[in-house]
Amino acid sequence: MGWIDNLERVLARHRELSDGMAGGDLSADVFRAYSKEYADLSPLVEKAEAFKAAQAERADLEGLLEDAESDAEMRALAREELAALEERLPEIERELKLLLLPKDEADDRNAILEIRAGTGGDEAALFAGDLFRMYQRYCQAEGWRLEVIEASENEIGGYSQIVAEVSGEGVFGKLKYESGVHRVQRVPETESGGRIHTSAATVAVLPEAEEVDLEIDEGDLRVDTYRSQGAGGQHVNTTDSAVRITHLPSGVVVTCQDEKSQHKNRAKAMKVLRARLYEAERERQISERAESRKMQVGSGDRSERIRTYNFPQGRVTDHRINLTLYKLDKVITGEALGEVIDALILEDRAARLAAIGEDA
Repeated sequence: MGWIDNLERVLARHRELSDGMAGGDLSADVFRAYSKEYADLSPLVEKAEAFKAAQAERADLEGLLEDAESDAEMRALAREELAALEERLPEIERELKLLLLPKDEADDRNAILEIRAGTGGDEAALFAGDLFRMYQRYCQAEGWRLEVIEASENEIGGYSQIVAEVSGEGVFGKLKYESGVHRVQRVPETESGGRIHTSAATVAVLPEAEEVDLEIDEGDLRVDTYRSQGAGGQHVNTTDSAVRITHLPSGVVVTCQDEKSQHKNRAKAMKVLRARLYEAERERQISERAESRKMQVGSGDRSERIRTYNFPQGRVTDHRINLTLYKLDKVITGEALGEVIDALILEDRAARLAAIGEDA
């Protein structure tokens, strides 16, 4: 069984880490790295021990049933315990396989959240604002911190674009499933005839990159400064504090005008630029592993229509997993967004578990 071989390799690595830390001749940095890896592997090791103990118990019970000298009462008890164990073993095995699934190393990172209004004019911009507030409340419920980096707000309270940093535990691992085209169907407030309009907004979730992840040559950057502007185009600062950074080799352009300090705006813009370049490299690597990309629900394809918010029918449909919830009011306020994300995570895991079964 392929997954059993993989399990044995992980268990051997856990023992190797334990022996290495017990040796006492590691540098502080190496010891910290060993400790983190050891802790990360420990839940899998505990589950593996439970799995092996259950297998050993099954073998003992089967031996007892095959023993002609055992009395009838003991064999009846063994048969009952074996039946209960046979029910438990598949679940232990499933949990073990889940822990064995390769983890996206970016899952524990903070994220850059970008929302852009698509087709639909002012209504699309209002919808982009609704999505931003949905994520804002979801992040609050998760105990994460959300900080706006760049926002282009129009005069009616919508956004043509808004970019934010989300920091906390396991941020990218959950929010990555939100990348794609979100579509809304509703009667706009500006519509006097009561007709239903369809508009869209694009969401991109990028894992935040550290400076050590990629090196950006200052010579590859063109930095322009200008005065910050608010809704309607009026200047909100009297100094050239807004920053536009162009990465010349890739053509990626990032702007930031949220802070009054040019230095702070530049730092925030560099954070977004680094995330975009890091994600581009991740996508290149993922596309090289085309089969694994097909298995992942959260592939991050931002051209894919992933979800529809239908206000007249009060429903939200996620097209990737054919999930429909008739609680749009709670999803759009962030209260029930977790239900959708959790379902996507489970579906992604199920697809990858099935792939492990095919490889076994």
